[in-house]
Amino acid sequence: MLLRRLSPFPTLDLASPFAELERMRQEMDRLFENLSGSILREPIAGVFPLMNVTEDKDNYCVRAELPGVKADELDISVTNDTLSISGERRIPEENENVRYHRKERDEGKFSRVITLPSPINTEKVEANCANGILTVLLPKAEEAKPKQIKVRT
Repeated sequence: MLLRRLSPFPTLDLASPFAELERMRQEMDRLFENLSGSILREPIAGVFPLMNVTEDKDNYCVRAELPGVKADELDISVTNDTLSISGERRIPEENENVRYHRKERDEGKFSRVITLPSPINTEKVEANCANGILTVLLPKAEEAKPKQIKVRT
């Protein structure tokens, strides 16, 4: 029996109901990449440095990976509930005869801004850089610390 497709719409593959969605996603990715050219291939702001933000009862602690960045080349500032870290990462140039097979380490200026869940005591902030890891200790403001409430009976 010969079947003709009368509709321009794609048919569903009964073996895999999401196959057509996956094909459409791949097609959209391909079209978007062709349209974007080299504009979107540059590093996206906010990717470097990688950071972990933790919290305990009294402090927030931010740890950032900054390999090859000297402590005196960093600009760290704090406001009520915001931490800003900026600087520049430089990678030594290779010999002009070198051909890259893979280049994943980006260089250039960076800036990260982290908004914390509550205010911090900006007078007591401490920063330390060792072995390519920047650690910033941000004490919570007194009004942001949890208070124990006793229940009367």
